[in-house]
Amino acid sequence: MEAVMRTLPRIMASISTILSLLFSSLPAFAWHDKTHLSVAEAAGFDLWYSAAAPDVAKSKNEFRPAEEKNHYFNNKAGKKVDEALVMGQIARYNMPDDAEGHLYGAIIGAVRAYKAESATGKYAEYPLVFCAHYIADLSMPLHNTPYDDFNKARHSINDGIIESSVRNNIGFIQRNIEDITIENESDLAREIANVANTARKLGAKIRKEKRDMTQSEVYTQIIRSASLFKAVLKYAGKKPC
Repeated sequence: MEAVMRTLPRIMASISTILSLLFSSLPAFAWHDKTHLSVAEAAGFDLWYSAAAPDVAKSKNEFRPAEEKNHYFNNKAGKKVDEALVMGQIARYNMPDDAEGHLYGAIIGAVRAYKAESATGKYAEYPLVFCAHYIADLSMPLHNTPYDDFNKARHSINDGIIESSVRNNIGFIQRNIEDITIENESDLAREIANVANTARKLGAKIRKEKRDMTQSEVYTQIIRSASLFKAVLKYAGKKPC
């Protein structure tokens, strides 16, 4: 018994290390499913019911390396997002070897994929499903800030803050959507940067105050995503449903 007690601290330390490595390696999700669906539906996307699919794809090991880096930007330097930063990420779309992630470029990459597939006459809706998901991720503060201990500890609870209410508040989101005009990729990159910066600043605020987002803050964020995605649909030539 005495020998067991002497080795127990080492065993517990080993277990703690294993668990730490395990949880730090798990992919970070942004917003839970109903929140993603609601952003896409409020924007008028006819395939809104598929907007959670990119997280489903990311959950499979064979797809995770290429897909998960499209969902965040690990902004360790806390730098302001601008058009140049967004445009510089486009070439990294779907690239697995990118530790900091490239959410901003992935949005434009998905729009380009939709336009390219549409031009061939193929069924081209699925790139917009990914685009809908990425644009919702864009307004989630913890996908625009460092994936540090604060982020890991609070990520899941912040993903789900409005999950139980959001499907009942689609009309509220729609009534508060802002008009955004996008005529070219430069416009799109600047609008992506605008949403990213509001998310980044809110992320810094809740980190400084050591708290989770309020419901009001979350709705403000997802309305920004819905506004941007509605503008992207128009820019891509999609009529709202």
